[in-house]
Amino acid sequence: MKRELYDEDHEDFRRTVAAFFDKEVVPHQDRWEEQGVVDRSMWKAAAEAGVIGFSLPEKYGGGGVTDYRFEMIRGEESARRGIASSVSGWGVSDGIVPGYLTGFGSEHLQDKYLPGLAAGDLIGAIAMTEPGAGSDLQNIRTRAVKDGDDWVIDGSKTFITNGQTCDFVIVVARTDPDAPGSRGTSLFIVDEGTPGFTKGRNLDKVGLAAQDTSELSFESVRVPDSQLLGQLNEGFIHLMMNLPYERMGIASGGLAGARAAFRWTAEYVFSRQAYGGTIGDLQATQFELAELEARIDMLEAYVDRCALALNAGTLTAIEASKAKMLAADLQIEVVSRGLQLHGGYGYMLEYPIARAFRDSRIQSIYGGTSEVMKHIIGKDIRSRYRQDR
Repeated sequence: MKRELYDEDHEDFRRTVAAFFDKEVVPHQDRWEEQGVVDRSMWKAAAEAGVIGFSLPEKYGGGGVTDYRFEMIRGEESARRGIASSVSGWGVSDGIVPGYLTGFGSEHLQDKYLPGLAAGDLIGAIAMTEPGAGSDLQNIRTRAVKDGDDWVIDGSKTFITNGQTCDFVIVVARTDPDAPGSRGTSLFIVDEGTPGFTKGRNLDKVGLAAQDTSELSFESVRVPDSQLLGQLNEGFIHLMMNLPYERMGIASGGLAGARAAFRWTAEYVFSRQAYGGTIGDLQATQFELAELEARIDMLEAYVDRCALALNAGTLTAIEASKAKMLAADLQIEVVSRGLQLHGGYGYMLEYPIARAFRDSRIQSIYGGTSEVMKHIIGKDIRSRYRQDR
């Protein structure tokens, strides 16, 4: 079926993104993976090319584009080239962080950070996950205590994307220790260089080697009350409001990754000679490909509907959780089965399927594990169908 999601403006943007990736990212991918971090100059070049910053408000130097489909195109072109490792940090600094600032930030905070993000001069991060809490954000232990006109933050965070390169970080902290469960948390922005704010080691991950991911610590970090992002004690509510967008990023990326892995595999099996023909001529291979492509097509239909709902402001956290769970799990499966069809060559990192095998495994973990997604969806089903007597 012809995909009806995009129009000519989207395809023009696709050509811009493709040209940027081919010139500014692909030639440096290996070096960035070896050094464990992307050069900051890439962020600046991306902003100048209009590849990042386009969704930020025009008054701050952005493009004012609120159509999520443009972000999907960026993800698709990244997946085709197998460069997720180098650009995955954009999803946080150019997507999630600006969303919190425009959605909940004061005029002071927007004036302070959004122009730099739009220009590629600033890199942002968000610190939710803690060593003992994982995906359970209701058990945040990082504390922020009011002291005069300041807040004093103590605690630690881990698995923080852009943790090494960030110029500022949005920190989730508990501000009312007596509030039950998810209540009593707030969001604060902490700038690099603030006394007591320390960036730990660049974590050695299974995949996404060029994406810097760090531990962060906060020891008596003092920030003024003006650095409070959103409403006091409503941090968890703010987090929940942004979940549809955040999980759609993983869902659309999973779809793009699955489609790319399928294409690499199909091209390989119909060129690899064996048993008097190609591997693709074997019925077993064709059955494998038939199943995978059908499931990718079905996922695409749902993700596309979710994208349009996100644009309309009607996408729910439950719907986004379904998309995230399905896309992440299918991407991992397609990549794994595609690697198997590549045989020994699939295990060589010179082949994109091998890098995808390494880089895609995180998809079912970050942004809430697949098990957490099932829990969220299951609770919703229970609330709709259970008849208490």
